[in-house]
Amino acid sequence: MPHVTSDSRADLRAALVRAGYYPDLVMDILEGALGAEPVSAHLVHVETTFSSTEVRRHVTALALTATRLVSAHVDDQPADAEHPAASAAATTEVVPVSAVRSVALTQVVEHPERYRPGAPPIEVTLAIGWGAINRLDLEPATCPDPSCEADHGLTGSMTPDDLVLRVSAQAEGQESVQDALAFARALSAASTGGASR
Repeated sequence: MPHVTSDSRADLRAALVRAGYYPDLVMDILEGALGAEPVSAHLVHVETTFSSTEVRRHVTALALTATRLVSAHVDDQPADAEHPAASAAATTEVVPVSAVRSVALTQVVEHPERYRPGAPPIEVTLAIGWGAINRLDLEPATCPDPSCEADHGLTGSMTPDDLVLRVSAQAEGQESVQDALAFARALSAASTGGASR
């Protein structure tokens, strides 16, 4: 959960403990990437996914400093024939704030016809792009002639897909939605050279 303060490393640890998903492991890998830099904002997001055979958890923790965006992601790895004990895979990525190309925020509001300024959204999706990963969606190209049977190749679009987090009030609570908004604002301000609020 993000808290925007002058140095919120202790708040980051507390958020990881509240999330309850290997907090010592996640904090340790974050500490290794952060070094001595103070944390100005953070966001912790735990997600549980279900399949017909298993339940898997994963956490994404974001920490913003004056110069860098640090992302840590930890996934459950179930035991299998090759690995008899369950494990967790932890990945960090460090991106200079100056390299952040886009901070896209989608907000979902209920009853837009009754919207009042300042009313909180019920869901947000935060997409952060820095150019490392792009998603390419292709489809067959067509022409306006309905009788044409020629192959016109492919057409498509490429969109940044470095990091996308969806936070829902129904699943995670309204405070988590507000926290995601606060982190998005802090990152937007930092990536454009403004002061974090």
